[in-house]
Amino acid sequence: MLDKKLALKIFEGFSIQRWTDLVRPFDIVEMDKAAEKMIVAFMLGKAEEKKGRFVDWSWMIYASLFDFLRKISLCDIKAPVQAMLKRDYPVEFTHLNEWVLSQYKPLLGDDELFKMFTIYIGQKNGSIDIPEKTRLTERILSAAHKYASFRELCMLSVVNEPLRIQKITNELKEELQQYLDLSGLQPLMMEQKSFEFLLKVEQLRFQVRWNQTPRVPKTSVMGHCYFVALLTLLLCRLSTVKMNEKRIVNNYFCALFHDLPEAVTRDIISPVKSATIELPNVVKQIEDKIVFDELVPLMDKSFSEELIFFIRDEFSNRGLAPDGEEKELSLDEMGRLMEREGFIVVDGRLVRVADHLSALMEADSSIKHGITSSHLEYGRTGMLNHYKAGELVNGVDAGKLFKEIAGE
Repeated sequence: MLDKKLALKIFEGFSIQRWTDLVRPFDIVEMDKAAEKMIVAFMLGKAEEKKGRFVDWSWMIYASLFDFLRKISLCDIKAPVQAMLKRDYPVEFTHLNEWVLSQYKPLLGDDELFKMFTIYIGQKNGSIDIPEKTRLTERILSAAHKYASFRELCMLSVVNEPLRIQKITNELKEELQQYLDLSGLQPLMMEQKSFEFLLKVEQLRFQVRWNQTPRVPKTSVMGHCYFVALLTLLLCRLSTVKMNEKRIVNNYFCALFHDLPEAVTRDIISPVKSATIELPNVVKQIEDKIVFDELVPLMDKSFSEELIFFIRDEFSNRGLAPDGEEKELSLDEMGRLMEREGFIVVDGRLVRVADHLSALMEADSSIKHGITSSHLEYGRTGMLNHYKAGELVNGVDAGKLFKEIAGE
């Protein structure tokens, strides 16, 4: 159940610094790493689906949430130390995971979600078997995790002496070898076209939101996208609208990629977009053109059509038919079409709520840390006033939720 305590706990991911024992040319935080991991997992998963293999997308997106929650709790224990605990001290490792679960039981407020979390921890601990149908998905997520770490090291190699990072770089390369049967990983390792696409997407790591004002913590566009994806997943569970697994997965990835055009256009802040009545439409047309010129040619055919659909009109409720026709849908239509084979249905308005909620928390957190400005105050007020009390958006009382998150 999404509430203030859980939202703030997830928000901590923006403050968890990575690779703190190395020279870092830019902030490398856990939220950004998790975002890149899921972007890579999407690419790898779609490549396997293209070969006719089953990918358990629902398991993947919940695993991403549980991995992230666990990371927040154990951020002070380096990954190699955790690996040694698991290998050499299995009893203590089990107790550590039990402690993690105990931290989140009062926060989640969702018995079914906590049960899923418990099972996942058991699967990672080795005490519960991963279902046969899910094992490929687990390998995809593990490969994406290691590759995202590898990419961070590649970026760090520019400013660190080779001796500092060579050992761990070699270890990651060796670990990635066991996943080279995943056809989507091979072109990434060989730095082919899909690698060029990822390089473009990685630019979102360097773009800071609210860059016209000091703010604590700073958040990148990429990290923001992952935060919005997690909020969207939790909002789907909070919603009174019945959604199947496929619809929830679509909502998650629509949220994850909702700011993808900014990889090639950069962020244009809302006040500027609203400078004239027609400017928002003009900006959208320009964004679409640049995306189709610079990003689409780099997308693999296994995911390009779906990804273009996710970002084309990201904040509207809509569907994509098997024949490629796109159209806006009512909630009733979405409920009927989500069960039909080949249809992709997305709750874009719910993604918009998550996007606004992220913006509210980004402004509100900084203000409460004592770092404020007219931009942050205006943004916070705007988000709180955007949804009226009792206003339902795709089955979520957005007005009530926003007031609770901001402590109003």
